[in-house]
Amino acid sequence: MTSPDGRDAPEHPFAFASFDSLEGVPVLAPAPAGTPGYRRLYQAVARILPGGLIAILVALSATWLADHYGAPVMLFALLIGMAVNFVGQDPRCRPGIDFMARTVLRLGVALLGARITLDQVNSLGGKVLVIAAGGVILTILAGWALSRLLKLKPDFGILTGGAVAICGASAALALSSVLPQTPTRERDTTLTVVGVTTLSTVVMVIYPLIAAALGLSHTQTGVFLGATIHDVAQVVGAGYGVSKETGDTATIVKLFRVALLLPTILVVALMFRSRMTAGPSGKRPPLVPMFLVGFVLLVGLNSSGAVAAGIMDQVGTASRWCLVTAIAALGAKTSLGELVYVGWKPVLLIVAETLVVLAWVLAMLLLG
Repeated sequence: MTSPDGRDAPEHPFAFASFDSLEGVPVLAPAPAGTPGYRRLYQAVARILPGGLIAILVALSATWLADHYGAPVMLFALLIGMAVNFVGQDPRCRPGIDFMARTVLRLGVALLGARITLDQVNSLGGKVLVIAAGGVILTILAGWALSRLLKLKPDFGILTGGAVAICGASAALALSSVLPQTPTRERDTTLTVVGVTTLSTVVMVIYPLIAAALGLSHTQTGVFLGATIHDVAQVVGAGYGVSKETGDTATIVKLFRVALLLPTILVVALMFRSRMTAGPSGKRPPLVPMFLVGFVLLVGLNSSGAVAAGIMDQVGTASRWCLVTAIAALGAKTSLGELVYVGWKPVLLIVAETLVVLAWVLAMLLLG
């Protein structure tokens, strides 16, 4: 096919022949061996910058929209990122997008440790710890079993189960980073983030009504909300929408679930270690990823009180920004068309996992 001026036209009527805004930006290869350190650093930054700036811009846009319209920032970041997927496929942008979706993601998970202290965990009491931890274990096992029943990959069941059980989008990203690399892993992660974020927003409205109908006390309602709602932001919104006591309890219970991300990732990494792809050095990734070591160190530092609370709050805010930027990059790597073909089974799986943790927590509160 030719265009009116006689030149070859793109095969697809909506394809871009070039990226005008990126004209003049070269495609840079990694620095060859023997390059001086400062030159390697300069070239690495130059390769990351175009895609990195796009991910940051999407994260800023998503944050502005979330602040003004009250919707989950993670969902906005993912959807806007998917809208600029054509940019994420450009070789000049791909290194930066990959860096944000992998390295910045792991940094964000590590910095989550700044939001947790051992005193918070101790204040919950043994029964609440059993309810929260039991919910995490049961939901992940249910995800694994139901995925086999629905003829889905067990990896996907663990990914979705962990996201539902622990902390929504953040857990999905962290678990995805230690699961074996497959052609559909990024698509599966995107679908999981969309599913748990959407459901988390829905149950944020419904669960306080359920608690009121069942006559739960403010403390019981806090435990219920903190142990069942997927994302931290929705837990806070639902809890403090009931009362301050409920909000405080819900937040602490939720942060304990976030702390369970560490042992969960260790177990998952051990389970799938034999399937992990070896890196350029010929060795598989370490059993304990460095971002988990950073997570533990920050929990210990925050628990010790050696660092001012204001500083740790800023570290927690930095964690949120890293995760939002990583979600934006993940969206830029994902085509919306890929999600059209996943069918109804993954959606049913995520809903079923949500019902499993709901039933467990209510049974423990009402019958325990």
